[in-house]
Amino acid sequence: MRHSLRQLEVFLAIARVESVSQAAEALGMSQSAASGSLLDLERQFSVQLFERAGKRLKLNELGRSVRPRAEAVLEHAAEFERAMESRSDTGPLRIGATMTIGNYLAVPLLARFRRQYPGTSPTLVIANTEEIARQVANFELDVALVEGEVEHPELELTRWRDDDLVVFCAPDDRLAKKRALTDDDLRQATWIVREHGSGTRQAFDRAMRGLLPDLQIALTLQQTEAIKSAVEGGLGVGCVSRLALETAFKNGTLRPCRVPHRDFRRQFFFLLHKRKQQSQAIARWLDLCRDGGA
Repeated sequence: MRHSLRQLEVFLAIARVESVSQAAEALGMSQSAASGSLLDLERQFSVQLFERAGKRLKLNELGRSVRPRAEAVLEHAAEFERAMESRSDTGPLRIGATMTIGNYLAVPLLARFRRQYPGTSPTLVIANTEEIARQVANFELDVALVEGEVEHPELELTRWRDDDLVVFCAPDDRLAKKRALTDDDLRQATWIVREHGSGTRQAFDRAMRGLLPDLQIALTLQQTEAIKSAVEGGLGVGCVSRLALETAFKNGTLRPCRVPHRDFRRQFFFLLHKRKQQSQAIARWLDLCRDGGA
């Protein structure tokens, strides 16, 4: 074999951070050792895997094409080691989740996964759809649960479960007394919404198609709980997933607003890299989500 697993580790680490020094630090190597490992790999095959621009290294076409294969080789090597140690269910699993899913669904699922497969070591990253998609595309995450639609040639969305957004207000808001809101009510309201790049904002903008230029958006916040607090404090009305509002509606601290002529339905998705090798841990996580997330 003309290459070593260490050379592949160095190649992939540099591909992720686009820096030899940062990759070396992550791997516990000196910068010269990491640089030498990459150069040896390239020389062995008389190829170049990166375009060098100053201190940054960007994968070239060849580097991008072999990267998934290198990821697969290391995953298979890790699975071989676990099998030899009779711990076939162990190993890392890097899970991503968008804000609503991460805060209201993913954590209980993760706890169940750890109980069912005690030898695993999963980690969970929570961010908006745009950031989670970036990390899956960059092989920083193995699998993700997202609430927004993603258009990326290297990524694949698979339907998971249904969800819907709800317009809501404080109990003493004038809109709380209305049986249903009209488009004029929506135009006159002061809105507190999620940021662009989030799945919730994507679904909100789609539901409000035709009205968006007329809406009075006072605050854009990155956290659903912050939106709920702002609405509860009388700063305006909001629109987030029903999952995040069930307890507040039950306690009477927030009130739902009916908007029957607008479609607030949406879907949650599994997000995977098309060229990533699907490990046993990934398959088990997807099965658990399908079983426990309906």
